[in-house]
Amino acid sequence: MSQVLIVYYSKRGNTQKMARLIARGVESVDGCHAIIRTVESDLDGAPEPQDPIVSEQDMKDCAALILGSPCYFGNMASPLKRFIDSTGNLWFSGAMEGKPAGVFTTGSSLHGGQETTLINMMIPLMHYGMIMVGLPYSEKSLLYTTSGGSPYGATHWTEFESNRAIDSNEKQLCIAQGKRTAQLASKLKEN
Repeated sequence: MSQVLIVYYSKRGNTQKMARLIARGVESVDGCHAIIRTVESDLDGAPEPQDPIVSEQDMKDCAALILGSPCYFGNMASPLKRFIDSTGNLWFSGAMEGKPAGVFTTGSSLHGGQETTLINMMIPLMHYGMIMVGLPYSEKSLLYTTSGGSPYGATHWTEFESNRAIDSNEKQLCIAQGKRTAQLASKLKEN
C-alpha cells in the first residue's frame, strides 16, 4: 500500500476541506492510501487541530507528499514553514528524494499571491529532492475556473470573510491533484 501524506495548516477550515478532497483523489487509486496530518500552531485564536500532528516518521514513511497552506502575503503560513524548517534531518539523510510532491493553497482575494504561495511551498520540496507534480491543462477545470486553480496546484478562493464554499471546478482540481500524485507514487513504487 502506497501512503500519500497530506500535510496542511488551516486556521479557518478551508485548507482542511481541500486536504480532504485531495485525499478522495488519492483513495481513488488502487493500492494508495491517504494519511492526513496537520502542524502545530502558534497563532492566537487557532482552533484545536482535528487531525493528528505530522511527525518526521510520517514523512519518512510516505510514498508521496502533498503540502497545503493558506496564502499569507504570497507565502505559506508560519506554522507550516516552522515545521518544514525543523526537518533538516530529512534533507540531510535524503529520506524524501525521488518521492512525488504537490502543493495546494487557499486565499481570500483572487490576486492575493496564491501562485507565489504554491511556488514558495515547492522550494523546500525540491531541496528535499522530490519530484513536483502539478496539474496539466488536460484537467478541463483549469480552463473553466473563475476562482481557484493553477497548473502549480489546486487553489481555493475563499472570499474576504473566508466563507465561500469550494466550487465544482476547485473541487475537481483537488481530487485530480490527489489522484495524479497517487498514480505517480504507485508507478514509482512498481519500478
